Amino acid sequence: MGEPRAVVVGLRVVGAAVTRALQRRGYEVVAADDRPTDATRRTAADLGIELAEAPDAARLAALVAGAELVALSPGIPEAHPVHHAAAVAGVPLRSEYDLAAEWDDRPCLAVTGTDGKTTVTSLVEQMLLESGRRPMVAGNADVPLVEAIDDPAPEMFVVEASSFGLGVSTEFRPRVATWLNFAPDHQDVHDSLASYEAAKARIWRNLGPGDRPVANADDPVVRRNASGLANLVTFSLHGDADWWRLGSELLAPGGSPFLAIADLPRAFPHDIANVLAAAATAVTGGATVEGAARAARSFRGLPHRVTLVGEAGGVRFYDDSKATAPHATLAAVGAFDSVVLVAGGRNKGLDLSVLAEATPHVRAVVAIGEAAPDVTAAFAGKRPVVTAASMDEAVRAASELAAPGDVVVLSPGCASFDWYGSYGERGDDFIRAVDQLVRQGGAPT
Repeated sequence: MGEPRAVVVGLRVVGAAVTRALQRRGYEVVAADDRPTDATRRTAADLGIELAEAPDAARLAALVAGAELVALSPGIPEAHPVHHAAAVAGVPLRSEYDLAAEWDDRPCLAVTGTDGKTTVTSLVEQMLLESGRRPMVAGNADVPLVEAIDDPAPEMFVVEASSFGLGVSTEFRPRVATWLNFAPDHQDVHDSLASYEAAKARIWRNLGPGDRPVANADDPVVRRNASGLANLVTFSLHGDADWWRLGSELLAPGGSPFLAIADLPRAFPHDIANVLAAAATAVTGGATVEGAARAARSFRGLPHRVTLVGEAGGVRFYDDSKATAPHATLAAVGAFDSVVLVAGGRNKGLDLSVLAEATPHVRAVVAIGEAAPDVTAAFAGKRPVVTAASMDEAVRAASELAAPGDVVVLSPGCASFDWYGSYGERGDDFIRAVDQLVRQGGAPT
């Protein structure tokens, strides 16, 4: 009898990690990729596997037939023909979370949500470390979960769980499962908003008697999906919950003081919500309240998330390039009184007209990228809007529109892939342009 065969769809970071993991466990692997690049081809050659480039439905069906499993990489659309091919052949679709759960039984603390996943998982890790535990962040992060489980040192994994992975997961069972928030996103991958919500909700699908769901009591979609769950832990900025804000204090379960808001390095509303979510997750998963508080006091945040990058002439410049959906942009802009907003990029199939909800906080708008016409339409007749053809032009225009006391915020509400390879590259270019403006004395008048 020959080696079991697996098909991996999408050969980027996660797909390559899944391929290596399957090969180590005796599988013959064939990969398929709809948009192969020279880097993808080199990866396939290095792995010693066949790469089916942009296969049509018939080719996919032939690949899937006789396979033991099909592993999907993040970002494979729900309408992709591989779903039909696997269903017809009776071959299970697996996520990297499923495979890791099959191969490793160490506990996972999983975090999902439209916004804040990376920040909260990083903070959970720090809270556990401050409590003497041995965690490792994995999943929709630098290290895929199927790769992280090869390290014997961690006693638990803090998993950043995307809707892409959760949507096809059937076996993944976190010990602690946290849902931060919900807003329209990724409509270029999910068939509908309902299917996106259903994918997020799968984080709670396989919970057993000893597992703990953690929910944002302030989010109506999260709250609705949490209804009836056993052992539920909640957090809230606005009302009574297990972890909640009361005036200038954050409270732990039972109403005991956890942390003074004044002790946080930064205290925008989303920062406070992230701290509450992380504490609820970490302490439920084995951290101490004291360790969680120490980590929160020292946590300085992550790059490209409402990060102050420059100041001139009484105007501060913030990089929020990680905001790739309107919901994130509204949260960022709402943290300030008077904003010159730099927004646009490649739309992910979302309604950008909702950006107009930020109007009370916005002085003017600079529209960039492919979605510039949609950004312009959102604010037409409400606020001044100019269009910029480059990041240098955008920063210069924003500085000219700003008045002392304003902030300029790059919070695009869109993906970066029209001008850049990643949101990080976009944020770095904004930082460069701001630095150049400041050094050249281009302060607002």
